[in-house]
Amino acid sequence: MAAVKKTVRKRASSRASKAQKLKFDNVLVVSAHPDDPDFGAGGSIAKLVKDGSRVTYVIVTDGSQGGEDPKQKDSDLVAIREKEQKAAARVLGVKKVEFLGYKDGHLSPDLKLRHDIVRMIRKYKPELVITHTPGRVLDAPMGGSHPDHLAVGEATMAAVYPDSRNPRAFRSLLKEGLQPHEVKEVWLPFWTSGDHLVDITTTLDQKIAALRKHKSQIAKPGRVWDFEKFMRKRHGEVGKRGGYRYAESFKRITV
Repeated sequence: MAAVKKTVRKRASSRASKAQKLKFDNVLVVSAHPDDPDFGAGGSIAKLVKDGSRVTYVIVTDGSQGGEDPKQKDSDLVAIREKEQKAAARVLGVKKVEFLGYKDGHLSPDLKLRHDIVRMIRKYKPELVITHTPGRVLDAPMGGSHPDHLAVGEATMAAVYPDSRNPRAFRSLLKEGLQPHEVKEVWLPFWTSGDHLVDITTTLDQKIAALRKHKSQIAKPGRVWDFEKFMRKRHGEVGKRGGYRYAESFKRITV
C-alpha cells in the first residue's frame, strides 16, 4: 500500500512539474468581480508574469453589490473597487485591466456578454484564458458558485469556442479590425480537485499582498477573517497533492 501511495504521489508531482514548463505569450483572465482573479489565481498569475507572459484582466461587473452598507452610493463603491483592482493587479505584475461595467449581480450568459468577451479575446489574442467554472461546484464553499461567476464562466467558454475563432460570429467585430482568434487552453480554478497544479510557493506572498489591496472585501464590518491564514492553509493542502509547499488547482482544458 505504501508503494502504491508513493507511486501516486510521484505521478501527481510529475504531472504538475510538467505543467510548469508551459509558456504563453498572452494570457487573458476573465472574471466576474474585482478581486476574483486575485483570489482565484493570483499566485499563478504572478508566476505567469515572471515567466514572461503578458497578462490582461477583464472584469465584467462593476462590483457595486460587494459591500455591506446599503446607504453607500453605488458610484462610490464602484470607484473604490476599481481602484483596488488596479492596485492589486500591479502587485502581481498585471499592467492592463479592462472593466466591462455590467451591473453586479445581474449577469446572464447571453449573446451581449459573449460578444463583449469575444471582443476582448480578439483584441488581446491570448493563448491561455483563465475564467470561472461554468457549473456549480457542490463540494466547495458557496461563494465560488456566485451566479455571476457561473454566467461569466459559461459566456467565456462559449466565447472561446466557437465564437472567437468563427469569422461568421459577431461579424460587426470584423469591421472593428478584430480578426478571429483561436485560444489554445482554458484554465478553470478549482477549490482543491483540479487536474492541473501550479506551484505558487514563490508567489503566495505576492498573492496575499495583492489581496490586501482589496480592503473593501477583506475587512467587512463585524467580521473577523484571517484571510492570510486561510490562504496558506488552503494552498498548502493543494500543494501536498503535487509535492509542493503551496499550489493552486485548475481544471485544464485544451481547446
